[in-house]
Amino acid sequence: MSLINSQVPVFKTQAFHNGKFVEVSNETLKGKWSAIIFMPAAFTFNCPTEVEDAADNYAEFQKVGAEVYIVTTDTHFSHKVWHETSPAVGKARFPLVGDPTHTLTRGFGVHIDEEGLALRGTFIVNPDGVIKTMEIHDNAIARDVKETLRKLKAAQFVAAHPNEVCPAKWNEGAKTLTPSLDLVGKI
Repeated sequence: MSLINSQVPVFKTQAFHNGKFVEVSNETLKGKWSAIIFMPAAFTFNCPTEVEDAADNYAEFQKVGAEVYIVTTDTHFSHKVWHETSPAVGKARFPLVGDPTHTLTRGFGVHIDEEGLALRGTFIVNPDGVIKTMEIHDNAIARDVKETLRKLKAAQFVAAHPNEVCPAKWNEGAKTLTPSLDLVGKI
């Protein structure tokens, strides 16, 4: 069953964010666009590369009014130490969310039961808490957060322009399409 256009699951957990432990919940997501990025675990070899990529592009997310949440099945305590000991993760200025109860990984459909870890899942959530994009793939394949940012901007565009769609490879400022019978078979 697809999660697209459904509400994010109800959750409440702890995160490490800018030197503090903070609560993050489904209510925290409301009122602002969010990119929720699931990773298997802290202290792995591939995950820090993704955290660093998100950190290097964080200003772009903030510029379009979005927050980034990195989620692993570890605790917020682990995330504190991960942030303090990894130069790549230390760049993060967004919440590092702990999911030791696996509420989030199960709710978003990225939980690996046999391992107690998460698949690499990326979700764009609108300010109403509705999931607009999702991508889930094998843990051996790291993501490019610029693609997440592109999808976020596309989701924001179509939310603001409900009669238009973003074609393949659409980037901010590019031409969109207005669906109509006249376009059928012409593209």
